[in-house]
Amino acid sequence: MNLPNSKEKVLQKIREALVKPCSKPFDSDMVLDTYFTPSTNELEVEFAENFVNLQGKFLYCSSFKDVVLQLNQLVEIKGWHKLICREEDIVQQFTKESFNKINNTFSVDDCDAAITSCESLVARTGSILLSSASKSGRTTSIYAPIHICIAYSHQLVYDIDSSLQFIKDKYSQNLPSVISLATGPSRTADIEKTLVVGVHGPKEVYCFLIDE
Repeated sequence: MNLPNSKEKVLQKIREALVKPCSKPFDSDMVLDTYFTPSTNELEVEFAENFVNLQGKFLYCSSFKDVVLQLNQLVEIKGWHKLICREEDIVQQFTKESFNKINNTFSVDDCDAAITSCESLVARTGSILLSSASKSGRTTSIYAPIHICIAYSHQLVYDIDSSLQFIKDKYSQNLPSVISLATGPSRTADIEKTLVVGVHGPKEVYCFLIDE
């Protein structure tokens, strides 16, 4: 009698499992509210600490006017001349505050920095949730060498689960075709296990958080 080989043994076990399935280790209607213990920090503090730890640049602003004041200083220090912003509502707010340094005649890959909004900020991971529903589209925050995100305190959520629920509540049945998480500047260690920043995306990410 020939003994079954390893493949036949595995298949036999699968057949037996299908005929006599084991009981589930938990109730079918069991749902965990969260997988993580919430932090005792305020969401603003939690996000800022995690974002900065990921090499992000965090700027706290009391109003949009404060955004303009800090951005003006940043533009002067960095020597940026090619700022783009594809979102008309943000451009209008800049215009209202007499900020005239945005020039959308440049392409995304030829600009110094791109300014966008976001869907939400994830405090636990220091991530920015973006979607294709924004007029910035899918590529602005990826192809620009520097990404500047303008967000509001009401967009802060604790974890990724909450951020996805946030966007589901906002769009209902018309979810954006692309939803992505940006967690700090682009980085890779594919080459000789050496960490390199800015290879597959922006080399710097700034978040201006406006306190409402």
